[in-house]
Amino acid sequence: MAGEITLDVRGLDPPEPLVKALTALETLPPGDRLRMVHNREPFPLYGILQEDGYQYRTETFADGHLEIIIWR
Repeated sequence: MAGEITLDVRGLDPPEPLVKALTALETLPPGDRLRMVHNREPFPLYGILQEDGYQYRTETFADGHLEIIIWR
C-alpha cells in the first residue's frame, strides 16, 4: 500500500510553500503521495507538476483551505 506524507503550508508566505512542496517531492518514495494543505491555489506549482510528470487533484473545503494530492 502506498504511503502518504502531509505537508501543511497554511500561513507561510510565498515562495516558501512552493519550495517546501518541491523539496518534499524530491524525497517522496515511488508510489507514495504528498498531501499539501494550503490556504490558496498554488498555481505556479501546478505548472511545475505538469512539466515534471506528476498528477494532482485539488479539493476545496468549506473553511476555505485546499488539499492538493500529488503523485507520480
